[in-house]
Amino acid sequence: MAKNLVIVESPTKAKTIKKMLGRNYKVIASVGHVRDLPKSKLGIDLENDFEPQYMNIWGKGKLINEIKKEAKKADNIILATDPDREGEAISWHLSHILGLDTEDKNRVTFNEITKDTVKREIKNPRTIDMDLVDAQQARRELDRLAGYKISPLLWKKVKSGLSAGRVQSVVLKLICDREEEINNFTPEEYWTIQADLRSGRKKVLVDYFGTKEKGKVKKAELKNEKDADNVINSVDKDNFQVESIKKGQRSKKSSKPYTTSTMQQDASRKINFQTRKTMMVAQSLYEGVEIPGEGSVGLITYMRTDSTRISDEAKNAGLKYIEDNFGKEYVGSKRTTTEKSKEKIQDAHECIRPTDVFKTPYSISDSLSKDQFKLYSLIWKRFVASLMSNAMYETVSADINSNDQIFRINGSKLKFEGFLKIYEDVLAKEIKKALPDLTEGQILKFKDILKEQHFTNPPARYNEASLIKELEELGIGRPSTYSPTISTLKSRYYVVLEDRRFVPTELGNTVNEIMKENFKDLVDEDFTAQMEYELDEIADGEKYWKELIRSFYSGLKKDLDKAYENIEKVEIEDPVTDVICEKCGRNMVIKMGRYGKFLACPGFPECRNTKPLVEKIGVKCPKCEDGEIVVKRSKKGRVFYGCDNYPKCDFVSWNKPIDEKCPKCGSILTETKSGKKTVIKCSNNTCDYRR
Repeated sequence: MAKNLVIVESPTKAKTIKKMLGRNYKVIASVGHVRDLPKSKLGIDLENDFEPQYMNIWGKGKLINEIKKEAKKADNIILATDPDREGEAISWHLSHILGLDTEDKNRVTFNEITKDTVKREIKNPRTIDMDLVDAQQARRELDRLAGYKISPLLWKKVKSGLSAGRVQSVVLKLICDREEEINNFTPEEYWTIQADLRSGRKKVLVDYFGTKEKGKVKKAELKNEKDADNVINSVDKDNFQVESIKKGQRSKKSSKPYTTSTMQQDASRKINFQTRKTMMVAQSLYEGVEIPGEGSVGLITYMRTDSTRISDEAKNAGLKYIEDNFGKEYVGSKRTTTEKSKEKIQDAHECIRPTDVFKTPYSISDSLSKDQFKLYSLIWKRFVASLMSNAMYETVSADINSNDQIFRINGSKLKFEGFLKIYEDVLAKEIKKALPDLTEGQILKFKDILKEQHFTNPPARYNEASLIKELEELGIGRPSTYSPTISTLKSRYYVVLEDRRFVPTELGNTVNEIMKENFKDLVDEDFTAQMEYELDEIADGEKYWKELIRSFYSGLKKDLDKAYENIEKVEIEDPVTDVICEKCGRNMVIKMGRYGKFLACPGFPECRNTKPLVEKIGVKCPKCEDGEIVVKRSKKGRVFYGCDNYPKCDFVSWNKPIDEKCPKCGSILTETKSGKKTVIKCSNNTCDYRR
């Protein structure tokens, strides 16, 4: 019989740890929380100082009985749930269910699931940290009070099925505010000028900078075509002279290792992972992957952290790997990992890093799924790069004068790769850059001068990466809350994704207006950030958790009472179309569903007829030539383009087709977004045409 019972959260984690501890230990999983506030009611005793009314989670009775049964057999019970506030709270709930004394030293945490770490930590248990538990209880009650008190108001005044949330409502406001900013944006015209010159046979493109007045160069703004023409007319095409050359050096430092939010942002930008997927894959890498000859091994440290700290052991191993594989010159000088301000650090974790830097992504690729390999590669490279030396560049800036109109060219050349050595794709682009080979006093031969009209762009809509970055900078929520918050906004149809960017729906705008008008504090960014600061104070033992609840609810109740009196019933009318319902003859309306818009009969529930909404883009199908290209959505909600003659014609494209043929091969061209630019490329995968 096993003498020690170890309780973790995840069955995968249990399996990994069991193999590391041996037969004197039995390891079982709680599969997340075992107790929580009830779903069917508020679960907070407002008359008894906000005392939480916890109950065993419905459906977990059998599992709880099994845990109790194993606990009775064991001489020693070890609570080894995740090393964060939520994990601390789960251990506290388990101790309550098992009748354990919270003063007992039975709590252990694993920042990484490796044999050495697990065996070391299991021998050094501590008491449950009630400050962390109280911080989690406070967050839970704040979210419950906001959600369960405001949501019924929305059901009554707008429609059933809606929800509000303490963090969710602020995030919705950010998205709606950005959309309003875009709609109110007035583009401003400006022009640029570029001179095409020659140094011998070498092409030199120089950009207009400004005018030289009394020996000083003043940057110019070209606000219209007349300004641009004045500059062009004043240059001497036979006298473009290199007036000055400035040479120098600059260094580029690597980024710090990943925190949860920076990992989520990079995974979104670089490998197209949604936040939820990033955290699921990271969880699997943390809990353990089967490695031939080693068994199940955790490959990364705990993935919910706000810290960039690296342990001395991991730092030394990383530096040794760099020296062994690249040479001493690539080893970075001793860098200090300065943390963010105190309120941003989540429980003094390390950064997200590989548990063993010598397990390179390619050396264990056969043991990883495709998604695991992508994310592990990001984490491994970021960690190694953070310990490498700076990249060094030689820089040149040259001013070219023509009748005191100054044109400028800047260039840089990579002299030493440093940390870029680890990023092959980036390094290849850097090496291609060349310095302009010019000398002071040199006359450059004029070839052409070009002017181009531009207009300023509105701010871009948020994508997942930019939204997470904004939330982190504002101090709203925590990295572990970003994924469920974004998922809720999408599932409630408050926002939809267009070109991977968030667009508020009419419903989202309506709910946002109600929240802004009636719950100003709740949707205020500074107020929400202050709440996070106070939650951190609770976690640090500097504030009693119910003080925060009392203060929050006092303001919320006042706002609620006013809102019920002041808000009139809001009717959101569905747009009517000219499509006739073939079952009852009514004009069908556009509704929003899980996978986007669809047509439905307004006679519901008498008539339940629905059909897909065909959204044409004005392009003929290039395959059958009889059909038209329409917008469609995959089962996961991703937009793609296909022929409306499907299944007779099976043409599909992830990129939006345009009414233009490729000049190289004659296939249809498509457009896609690359940052703020629109890229036109050929739909034929064997053709390299793009512009």
